[in-house]
Amino acid sequence: MPIITRSYVTAAVVTTIGCSLDIITPSNLYLHPGLVMKKYEFWRLVTNFLYFRKMDLDFMFHMFFLARYCKLLEENSFRGRTADFFYMLLFGATVLTSIVIVGGNIPYLSESFAKIMFLSNSLTFMMVYVWSKQNPFIHMSFLGIFTFTAAYLPWVLLGFSVLVGASAWVDLLGMIAGHAYYFLEDVYPRMTGRRPLRTPGFIKSMFADEAVVVARPVNVRFAPPPAEELHRH
Repeated sequence: MPIITRSYVTAAVVTTIGCSLDIITPSNLYLHPGLVMKKYEFWRLVTNFLYFRKMDLDFMFHMFFLARYCKLLEENSFRGRTADFFYMLLFGATVLTSIVIVGGNIPYLSESFAKIMFLSNSLTFMMVYVWSKQNPFIHMSFLGIFTFTAAYLPWVLLGFSVLVGASAWVDLLGMIAGHAYYFLEDVYPRMTGRRPLRTPGFIKSMFADEAVVVARPVNVRFAPPPAEELHRH
């Protein structure tokens, strides 16, 4: 696995195992705006993206999607651009956190947003959405029942979540964050020629550029041009 995918999956697995063994308590990890702002528990802004609930079939399901689509994005769309990929995740995490904080202060919606304490599934869904937008024509199959193109993958997964009784809010938040990134990174620059999500220099300095290896053919001699060509010029 590439570095970002490997680091994220490892941190998620370690955190979830730690909670399952009661080494860590989820109450110290979930997103709580009041504790962040008043008690300065800033680690909650990060840890709520690392816990995927208890280790069950749902955990394995989300680990598969996290490892698969995080890796596909980092190895293909962001190949050689690790800093840009990290910035995409940072942008998505910021958008998701902002939506939950703002939504928690809106009447009639505050109760729904108050139930969202972990945004790990939403960030994973954001990566699925971005990948589907960048690879819309890939043919896929859902449980061998029907086939569709990748452009419809987020909607298929959203429908599946509703069928199994999971909260649709979590997936919808991921779709909103994913669409915001896709619009600002791919659509808006084509429309205006400006790129608002340019990766800051300090983030680029955190990741070394990948070396480009140039293979030189074996037993190839470079000789000067023939004398006739030199006289001709």
